[in-house]
Amino acid sequence: MVTLPGLQALLPMILCAATAIVVMLGISWKRHHGSTAVLTASGLVLALSSIPLAASALSSPPLLTMDGLALMGTVLVLLAALVTVALSHHYLTGYIGPREEFYLLLLCSVTGALGLVASTHLATLFISLELLSMPLYGMLAYSFRAGQSLEAGIKYLILSAAASALLLFGMALIYARTGSMDLATLAAGLAGPDIWILAGAVLMIAGLGFKLSVVPFHLWTPDVYQGGPAPASTFLATVSKLAVFVVFLRLVAVAPVFDGEWLRSLLVVLALITMLGGNLLALFQGNLKRLLGYSSIAHFGYLMVALVVGGPLAMETAGVYLVTYLVTTLAAFGVVTQVSSPFGGEDAAGLHHYRGLFWRRPWLSAVMTVSFLSLAGIPLTAGFIGKFYVIALGVANAQWWLVGGIVAGSAIGLFYYLRVMVTLYMPEPGMRRRDAMNDWGNRAGGLALMVVALLILVIGVYPAPVIDWAAGLAWV
Repeated sequence: MVTLPGLQALLPMILCAATAIVVMLGISWKRHHGSTAVLTASGLVLALSSIPLAASALSSPPLLTMDGLALMGTVLVLLAALVTVALSHHYLTGYIGPREEFYLLLLCSVTGALGLVASTHLATLFISLELLSMPLYGMLAYSFRAGQSLEAGIKYLILSAAASALLLFGMALIYARTGSMDLATLAAGLAGPDIWILAGAVLMIAGLGFKLSVVPFHLWTPDVYQGGPAPASTFLATVSKLAVFVVFLRLVAVAPVFDGEWLRSLLVVLALITMLGGNLLALFQGNLKRLLGYSSIAHFGYLMVALVVGGPLAMETAGVYLVTYLVTTLAAFGVVTQVSSPFGGEDAAGLHHYRGLFWRRPWLSAVMTVSFLSLAGIPLTAGFIGKFYVIALGVANAQWWLVGGIVAGSAIGLFYYLRVMVTLYMPEPGMRRRDAMNDWGNRAGGLALMVVALLILVIGVYPAPVIDWAAGLAWV
């Protein structure tokens, strides 16, 4: 039974869902791109401002919780979604066709993400994951007149459906053996290992591993990132992956099914091949969106160290790393969005589109330089703080193979990150170039991009507030 305190705990999710309904009614009454974007952003800000009320609720609703981990995930999901809305408004301004439905899809997906980070039951986990994923099919295929966008949406639809089937089959196997779908009591009463429970856990890891682009479930990532519209790729790389990682972290930390030596060894192997595979595959990419796709694979390989280790320090590490990953990825994809706007065919994803960008748009080049320095983990950027935390966690728990993988992967990553940065300052090419609008810095997307870039530097120089916040919230 849902009580008033339970509804209070669900306030951010309720406000997001209500905003989606209001946006849908507004579209049916009168189409107006600017008003729809403002309404969407206002709903997200309202949901963000309701988090203190949700945190002060005396009890959680059935099948969900609003603990520290859920609060952390909720804050990060809403902030990343807000930046995506700002970038989307600029990107869709020149789009010929209906634009308002993109915000409706985004709000529905955000609602699913908020449910996912708070899930403590297999039923809500699966329903929230599908609510997160299904609008993404439409967002990725939104520029359906461009063949690559339609291909990205269909590819993600088919492969995501296969991953959901694996996840659901794994849940069924575990439920058949335990009779429970509550995460905290899964397999708690069973003595000794059980082959069917292990099989179910492996299938669930495979299903969630697809959503996180864990090697060898990563093959869809570069194609989907390249083909989807830049705001949709931004949302997929940030909000979607963040929500799935939080629920994965909760599974490993809470469910006894995943607290076994054999499964932890499997996670070690997956983390190692993911961080090395993502970096190696990114080495010779000439497409910036594909490069960022492989880079995100490597970064979630680094983050999997927190899944392997577990415990309070792992939660804090995951919180710090997720913050640094989000601001860095939003900045990198934000530049791609600015250069690709207004809508004019395929996104500006080739590296040649960015050659000599500094001589035309110096501030935009500065943002991209800062974001790639952070992705590389260079000191005085947010990325360095996140990577330092992950390495320290591995060293503290004697995970030497993973520490070696992080160091090797970071060394490989330096090559292709620096290659992109050097391209920005080279002489302009003789081919047709792509460029941002003259007033990009005065628009909502440009202002959000500058704030995110500033955050990368502030967190890199003074990380104490983020560390304190993660340490206070990231518990289960």
